[in-house]
Amino acid sequence: MRSLCNFVGASALLFSSAALTADEPQTLTPMSDDIQAPEFDLQGPAGEPQRLADHRGKPVILNFWATWCPPCRAEMPSMQRAHETLNDEGVSVIAVNVGEDAETIVRFLSETDIDFSIPMDLDSEVVQSYPVKGLPTTFVIDPEGRLVYSATGEREWDDPALLDQVRALKTVP
Repeated sequence: MRSLCNFVGASALLFSSAALTADEPQTLTPMSDDIQAPEFDLQGPAGEPQRLADHRGKPVILNFWATWCPPCRAEMPSMQRAHETLNDEGVSVIAVNVGEDAETIVRFLSETDIDFSIPMDLDSEVVQSYPVKGLPTTFVIDPEGRLVYSATGEREWDDPALLDQVRALKTVP
């Protein structure tokens, strides 16, 4: 059984169970409306600027996570493998950390092998501008900046079926 860290209220986050089993297929949920991804201008843990606008023109896998969330931590290695697979194909992977400081994130990164963008949403303003109901939540954004797919809960982001859905966005006019 996989678990999900639920988002409750404006910024309180709690841990609970979700009924996803390991043998279920990896899926992305199509977004029903033509929703533009809210822009953000954040900093990474080393103070480097992290802007969604810098990735315009290519598909983006945009994840919201926290170090204290077990399913968030569990999916990070597969996100790194997805980044390694898709980076040369013009697809960005971004994991926005929700509400934690640079020291906490740097400590986590020292224990993992992650080299994709990790912006810090220190005051949780960015996560509140997206339709996030729990952590982890991931959105796939098309080259025009529209939210196309969502995934709430842990996924294996290097699953070929998921990667093919993201790759298909490169050819969308």
